[in-house]
Amino acid sequence: MRAPLGLYTHPDCLLHDAGPGNPERPERLRALTAHLERTGIWQDLQILKAQPASAADLERVHTREYLDRVESQFAAGEDFVDSADANGNRETFAATRLASGAALDAAEQILAGTLQRAFVMLRPPGHHAEVDRAMGFCFSNHVALAARSAIQQHGLERVAIVDFDVHHGNGTQHIFERDPSVFYASLHQSPHYPGTGAKEERGLGDGEGTTLNCPMPAGSGDGAWQAALEETVLPALDGFEPQLLLISAGFDAHQRDPLSETLLTSEAFGRMTRSLLDLAKQHAKGRVISILEGGYDLEGLSEGVAAHLGELTA
Repeated sequence: MRAPLGLYTHPDCLLHDAGPGNPERPERLRALTAHLERTGIWQDLQILKAQPASAADLERVHTREYLDRVESQFAAGEDFVDSADANGNRETFAATRLASGAALDAAEQILAGTLQRAFVMLRPPGHHAEVDRAMGFCFSNHVALAARSAIQQHGLERVAIVDFDVHHGNGTQHIFERDPSVFYASLHQSPHYPGTGAKEERGLGDGEGTTLNCPMPAGSGDGAWQAALEETVLPALDGFEPQLLLISAGFDAHQRDPLSETLLTSEAFGRMTRSLLDLAKQHAKGRVISILEGGYDLEGLSEGVAAHLGELTA
């Protein structure tokens, strides 16, 4: 029998520090762990310690020159790479390797049948990271690495990524926009950072039709987001028939979050997760990997993650 939900974490991801006042801060993981322990959810999880991705692993998505730049600039004491919103310290590259390594191991364990589902609870997040550029708190694209590994290393033909972070996952979209084996669907506030994710962006070349963007206006709440998921995203995924479902799980669409004007309640994340899980049970043998992205109000983040995990462990 497969193990319950595996939760990947590592204390070294607390050492990544984006600087004073940055909302992507170590307290995010501390608050999550404390909340999950206090509510009893922690005891229902298989806690797994992340292992770092290798250079070869990261090169499945990113260029060697880019990775060397991230590593060397932070090692030299610089406080950002490429973009003023890609801040870090000497521990940042090690932390992002751990987060990517966890995503890769989750794919390995799930496709080997030793796990049914996994939640990667590490930082920094990843969905803004481009092939050769850091931005938006992100340095390596964890969800993209897991998707590519599932296809190249494990022989899957169709993998879906659903991104419900309030910010569009420009990095993930661009990595797969010409790849018909990966379906990328995003629900996100628009207009908003990073300025991508229009409905007209549907993929390029052979990948046309396997990118689906659902830009949502500021002020949207639970009903609008759930309707977009059920009426637009899920029918498209049903036609694609993914063999594995990956979730870029951002919780910054929460009504408490300081970086958005979207008004989701904590319960909305549970409802969206339940709908996605039903689709995964239909097409992907229930196999789901969820990877933490944004979420910057500690209470909203903790309650949203708890609702998300409550469905993934049901």
